[in-house]
Amino acid sequence: MSTPTPTFSAIEARVLGTLMEKARTVPDSYPLTLNTLLLGCNQKTSREPPMELDEAQVLSAIETLQQAELVREVSGARVRRFEHNAQRGLGVPEQSAVLLGVLMLRGPQTAAELRLNCERWYRFADISSVEGFLEELQDRPQEKGGPMVVKLTRAPGAREQRWAHLLCGPVDATQTGADRRGEAGQSQEAQVRIERLESEVALLRASVEQLCRELGLSPPGQAQ
Repeated sequence: MSTPTPTFSAIEARVLGTLMEKARTVPDSYPLTLNTLLLGCNQKTSREPPMELDEAQVLSAIETLQQAELVREVSGARVRRFEHNAQRGLGVPEQSAVLLGVLMLRGPQTAAELRLNCERWYRFADISSVEGFLEELQDRPQEKGGPMVVKLTRAPGAREQRWAHLLCGPVDATQTGADRRGEAGQSQEAQVRIERLESEVALLRASVEQLCRELGLSPPGQAQ
């Protein structure tokens, strides 16, 4: 009997995608505390669309994802920490999980954009490799849960078609995706610097939380 692919809300997809991202980009501060996870969900860069979530919304999403066996709470930790189980829970290979994670965080993208945006998660050999895994996800048989991505209609003036994930339900394949010309025009070097700074901030925050625990103090932003 086939297991249908789970359908997430936009918030649940953001929470899962953020856990997947931080596991690879800031492993020293992973699993994530609730506060660090919230900050990652509300990042102003590398997120489409931007969100302003609160703790209650993130906790509600975590509960649903735990029921789907896609997120786990780390046992024995003094502060609640969470980790994802996406690859195994979704039943896909590592490369496919990476592509789904980036699509959940950044919205529809071309294969070339995905290869670039996946760089800190997983290094694909070439664009053809990215396209191969996307096509596998698109052609996923119903007995394995059905398609997980769809190729969108080419936007006017665009050279390539974008791909979108289906983890939040069906997508109109005739849509061309959000207008991201401003983002495309941004210097890639600047974008890399911004993401590196965000990773360093996450590491510093994790260090502060650990120091507070050792001193018996409440971490910044948490009630006594």
